[in-house]
Amino acid sequence: MPSPKAKSSGGRSSNSPGVGGNGRYEFMSLNRRPPQHLLQRQGSDPTSTRLRASESPTRRRGSGSSNASTSSTGGQLPEEDCMRLNPSIVGIALSSLLAMDLWLSKRLGVCACEDSSWGSMRPLMKLIEISGHGIPWLAGTAYCLYKSDSTAGQEVLLNLLMALVLDLILVGVVKAVVRRRRPAHNRMDMFATFSVDGYSFPSGHATRAAMCARFLLAHLVLAAPLRVLVLLWAVLVGFSRVLLGRHHVTDVAFGFGMGYCQYNLVEALWMSPAILHGLMGQLA
Repeated sequence: MPSPKAKSSGGRSSNSPGVGGNGRYEFMSLNRRPPQHLLQRQGSDPTSTRLRASESPTRRRGSGSSNASTSSTGGQLPEEDCMRLNPSIVGIALSSLLAMDLWLSKRLGVCACEDSSWGSMRPLMKLIEISGHGIPWLAGTAYCLYKSDSTAGQEVLLNLLMALVLDLILVGVVKAVVRRRRPAHNRMDMFATFSVDGYSFPSGHATRAAMCARFLLAHLVLAAPLRVLVLLWAVLVGFSRVLLGRHHVTDVAFGFGMGYCQYNLVEALWMSPAILHGLMGQLA
């Protein structure tokens, strides 16, 4: 006579879907429909519902079409990814030039502060900085123009004043467009700065020094030592911008080139004595 324990175990095994009548586990056939209570349990489970939705024939057809489209394009990446993975030679050259510019500008900023390696030379560099500032040049040229008695001298000084104003306008426009920040080691203790002076490219001192040096050498009769001093002054003004940490090396180099070309524009817009007399008559 079987024991009650055996009966209870037999009852549980008979009710279990995966246990046979002899108490051994059996695998359910794939062709046989599962019991109704299992179907209800699977339908109420949200996880199984999501899994069935993800494995539906529609999803499988969609994934197959996406794989087919990828394979039809030959496995190529989007254009922006290709540009990012395969940079052009020009981009590599510009990145290398920028890295070298930042490194060299930081190494040459030896007068950026009093604690720098050449900090004792900082007052001299600041004096050279003021000698290339726009305000002393504008004030000095206007005063000489007011005191000049000769027509030739007034013509030269008036064109120099026009060249200085033109330099301020062009440099201000380029700085506002490019908006390159000054070096990180720069101290903003410059003389008489304006809003655009917070930007670095190009160096206004370098453009002014190059243009004024070329102007003076072309329109003033100077002895050879004085001509050398004018050229040396222009070079020192540009070099002081890097030593003080005001500008990057490329800012000064571009400023020299821009100032050299500005003189050509001044020559093209040169005011003749006839125009000068007309202006002087209107002012009088």
